[in-house]
Amino acid sequence: MGTIPPAGRLYRFTGLDAAAAGLYVSLAAALSFAAAPVAALVQRVFPDPTTAVFAVNLAFYVSVGLFAVAAAWRVLARDLLILATRPWFTVAMIPLAIVAMLVLTAVLVTATGSAKESQNQLGLQSLVQQLPAWFVVPLLVVLGPFVEEYLFRHLLIGKLSRHLNIWICCVLSALCFAAIHVVGREGLAVPALAPYLGMGAVLVAAYVWTGKNVMFSYFVHASKNLLAVVLIYAIPPQLLGG
Repeated sequence: MGTIPPAGRLYRFTGLDAAAAGLYVSLAAALSFAAAPVAALVQRVFPDPTTAVFAVNLAFYVSVGLFAVAAAWRVLARDLLILATRPWFTVAMIPLAIVAMLVLTAVLVTATGSAKESQNQLGLQSLVQQLPAWFVVPLLVVLGPFVEEYLFRHLLIGKLSRHLNIWICCVLSALCFAAIHVVGREGLAVPALAPYLGMGAVLVAAYVWTGKNVMFSYFVHASKNLLAVVLIYAIPPQLLGG
């Protein structure tokens, strides 16, 4: 009893938040703009390129994730308790959110003429096709979505909205989420951003609509990634262009 402080204290920026966000930005910048030197260094330990990519991403998300858990465990515990009081709501709303995400993404992709797969999506397909599920699922379904929801929803909306209008924070969250998936690859062109803007918009809506429940947006994000991984494993590589 009394281990979870009042809501106001849960949304104050802390040193651990700064450490997690700073580590994420610095590592993402290094991987985006110094990809060749990083790859050469990692391949000294993991000669296989796919294994090297997996190792880099695993180290990236584990290192940031440890700080994120340390910074936000009280919020995570509270949000899980809230969801546990209404399990049928959670179970029903997650697939509906995914459907909304797919529909909005399709609309944006059609409107911008960006039917071509992004470099991020092609990289995901390559990773899934060449590694077993017990490697891929923890990274893409568990670690990645958690770190991104902590940063782009909990920090950029939950905490930043104490100092900035929440709707500005929502727009910033969706834009930053989309940008981080294409920067250093296609650049910040609208066709490249469109699929991730649709995904980010629904995750923002899910987070705000549930009263800033980061675990709900995490479950939606993780479920969407799990669906993508299952489909890639289920569809023959030749049909995916592999």
